[in-house]
Amino acid sequence: MRVVMFGYQTWGHRTLQALLQSEHEVVLVVTHPQSDHAYEKIWSDSVADLATSHGVEVMLKTRPDEDVMSRLQQLEPDLIVANNWRTWIPPKIFTLPRHGTLNVHDSLLPAYAGFSPLIWALINGEKEVGLTAHMMDDDLDAGAIVLQRSIAVGPRDTTTDLFHKTVDLIAPVVTEAIDLIAAGTAVLTPQDRSKATFFHKRAIEDSRIDWTWSAEELDRLVRAQSDPYPNAFTFHNGKRLRIVQASVSKARYGGTPGRIFIREGDGVVIVAGPQARRGQSPGLVIERVRTDDDQELAATDYFRSMGGYLG
Repeated sequence: MRVVMFGYQTWGHRTLQALLQSEHEVVLVVTHPQSDHAYEKIWSDSVADLATSHGVEVMLKTRPDEDVMSRLQQLEPDLIVANNWRTWIPPKIFTLPRHGTLNVHDSLLPAYAGFSPLIWALINGEKEVGLTAHMMDDDLDAGAIVLQRSIAVGPRDTTTDLFHKTVDLIAPVVTEAIDLIAAGTAVLTPQDRSKATFFHKRAIEDSRIDWTWSAEELDRLVRAQSDPYPNAFTFHNGKRLRIVQASVSKARYGGTPGRIFIREGDGVVIVAGPQARRGQSPGLVIERVRTDDDQELAATDYFRSMGGYLG
């Protein structure tokens, strides 16, 4: 088949690698210009550089325009494959190839359609995450599923861990899915839209800690915002403080959410949870912090005395 690839960052890079190593011909790559957005500078392997090094034509676009449409009509591809394309692809483009457009999304659709699915899934305590290859239709991430693979979420996994696990699924999933499409043996399974969830793109403010969340939820938030993602943060004495490492306390602590309370093990306990005043819930043990001038410290070195509040 003659294939066009729409993609960006490491997800698109891995997809293009798989296509280049397949028996199919990549005739065009459409990718975004590099961005300074905090989340788009992470996992930013260049799709354009990979395509150019293999002699594949590249178009740099923020969105598919008439130039892209015209070039696709000239090339007459059999299939478009998209992964981490950041803007809307109109029907006149995604229906142009005779086999349509295969989109690759890093969640177990229909759950976690939209943006930052691994981060949201970890925050929400999901037991597994994965990758879905589906046919594109009029609704974002809603088309019929061709192939889906899952992995378990470990008890101390970070989003960085989950990224590495799921990105390794891209090549086998893409290769198998396009081979099934080429052979005419792909079984298209409609998504159960009653189970669909759709999440927005994350911004820095989404990482601000709310101390009325339970310690378990805050532990997941910290792991979800692991390096190199922008860390979960709070404020101490009017200055932003990023939380690099934390865990759920062994003991239960009572009081006001956000109170800097007591040392436990190698960290400092912060009272947390909607029912904190009852003293029936664990706190969050902060173990490592990073100040706004990028100095990383053990929490026991940063919090020299107990008392006061984070918030």
